[in-house]
Amino acid sequence: MKQILWFRRDLRVSDSALLAYAEHEVLPIFIFDKNILSSLPKNDKRVTFIYHSVLSLKRELQSLGLDLAIFYNEPLNVFKTLSKDFDEVLCSIDFDAYAIKRDIEVEKLLPLKRFNDSFILNPNDHLKADETPYKVFTPFYKSLNLITQSSSIEEYKRNKKLKLANFDYRKVISLEELGFEKQDLPSFLYKNARELLKDFLSKIDSYQEDRDFFYKDATSKLSVHLRFGLISPKEVFNIVKKTKVKNSEFFIREIFWREFYNYILFHFPSSQEENFNGIKISWNQNEEDFKKWCEGKTGVPIIDAAMIHLNRTGLMHNRLRMIVASFLTKNLFIDWKKGEKYFALKLLDYEASSNIGSWQWAASTGADASPYFRVFNPYTQSSKFDKDGLFIKSVIKELKDVDPKLFHIENALSSNLFYNYPKAMVDISLSRKRAIENFKKAKDENL
Repeated sequence: MKQILWFRRDLRVSDSALLAYAEHEVLPIFIFDKNILSSLPKNDKRVTFIYHSVLSLKRELQSLGLDLAIFYNEPLNVFKTLSKDFDEVLCSIDFDAYAIKRDIEVEKLLPLKRFNDSFILNPNDHLKADETPYKVFTPFYKSLNLITQSSSIEEYKRNKKLKLANFDYRKVISLEELGFEKQDLPSFLYKNARELLKDFLSKIDSYQEDRDFFYKDATSKLSVHLRFGLISPKEVFNIVKKTKVKNSEFFIREIFWREFYNYILFHFPSSQEENFNGIKISWNQNEEDFKKWCEGKTGVPIIDAAMIHLNRTGLMHNRLRMIVASFLTKNLFIDWKKGEKYFALKLLDYEASSNIGSWQWAASTGADASPYFRVFNPYTQSSKFDKDGLFIKSVIKELKDVDPKLFHIENALSSNLFYNYPKAMVDISLSRKRAIENFKKAKDENL
């Protein structure tokens, strides 16, 4: 039997289901998917990161006596050619709408064996007593005590007896041939995942206390590496547990929030495009309002700085994501799906399940969501988590000499003769009141 090992979002040789379950003559491949790449701008930083990660995977496989064939095409076209000489495909499973449709089409050409290689949990294995899925995180997490409290989770062991199929592995397409320009990446992405984890574990004692302060270097920075599978969540879990650091439980819990959102998308695939709780809302359709939010021109310093930083770097701290999402869905009353799609275009660590789940949480439409009457005040948030305006000043250079107190007072900058800063798009108090009234009305109509 000849098997194709289709690497997708599992760009590693450690804890690899593909290398564990492969048994015969194998062709490892990676496909730069034209269906996905055609919708991205030429300066998309993710493509640069993925490109170099794929080349790194190729070198790692070569060191094991294997190799990686790299394609630039639509997956269906690739498998139409390969189906003549191979018997089956092994791949990591994905639960977003495009991935499901793509895999169904490929399976018409070759049998597809899917493995849970990007997450710890198989969503089918963790149901309530009545065999229905959990919808609230805390009972879901408590039901996993045997896993979360264990000292380690078994990782996949590589089959060392694999034979490499004959193929021309020499062709390596350039980034330019893919239609993209090489981008400078944030410095931490030039470190491997284990280096980042080691750095993080040296300061994990203060993680729970410091992680919301977005000007501090308090997070693990592993989300991009996890998204593209340069390290598996099982490996992260095991390294943390093996190190036996104090106060690691809070970080472990965050790993399982990622699992929860994947679990929700698996069991409720319609939540990718519909409000999870079924509520019908008449959102604000003003495109100019949405554009100002996207460009960081809202007149609210913390919102503007967060969005400008996202547009420049592809990065946004989790606390900032909650603040800008609350502002979009509550104060501007714009559909969460528009914000989700914008983040999908910009975030280096974009993961459909986590992004959809987090946006529905912020919009009070999702599983275990924030109550509709919880509306973040962006001025209170910036005052609490960036009192000295360090983040805002680092992003908006023209504000570097501003008294940071002005960042935390509504329209203080626009009212000051010395600064040419736009007035806030909406009154925070009035827009909050409007959002609560609209949500209450929608919920009443939904009964």
